[in-house]
Amino acid sequence: MKTLVLLLFSVMAGAQSPPSLNHSLVIIGDSLTEGYGVSAEEAFPAQLQKIFNKNGNNWKVISEGISGSTSASAPSRVRWTLKKPPQMVILALGANDGLRGIEASATEKNLDQALALLTEAHVKVILAGMKMPPNYQGRNKDQFEKIYPRLAKKYHIQLIPFLLKDVAGISSLNQKDGIHPNAKGHAIIAKNIYKYLQPNL
Repeated sequence: MKTLVLLLFSVMAGAQSPPSLNHSLVIIGDSLTEGYGVSAEEAFPAQLQKIFNKNGNNWKVISEGISGSTSASAPSRVRWTLKKPPQMVILALGANDGLRGIEASATEKNLDQALALLTEAHVKVILAGMKMPPNYQGRNKDQFEKIYPRLAKKYHIQLIPFLLKDVAGISSLNQKDGIHPNAKGHAIIAKNIYKYLQPNL
């Protein structure tokens, strides 16, 4: 009789305490994601992980930032990521395309292919938008900044309008090059990203 009671108690306890889920979020990006010029702990992926932990979100943030990457690497990097599909991906590429003057149509084609792969794999994806610096003018700048909302609409995915919102152009939040955020800038990026992630967690 005692054995039966203990068995029932164990079953009930197990029902009340389901095993915790282990979700993974991969951020595919460039030097902004990698955290150029700051420590790994100060880069926004690590700071985002801290926000998750603080709020009890059982998600593991995996940074796949590679300095110098352009959108041309997006399809192949997505294929690599899909070898062990995560629950969610933030695609944060294109900044170097803009800085190097790569044709907007080429950038859009590369990102489109990457998003198609993620969609076909049924991986939830969030697209991080980019903008070219104010001193860059011309037709390519205008076309470049239209890429992200257009692709987000095409694939019906969440768009972060500008990854560097509230950071770009503010000297106190950036390193001497004026392009890469410092630790304070990365903290703001992490907080902004979390706002867009909350409905998807």
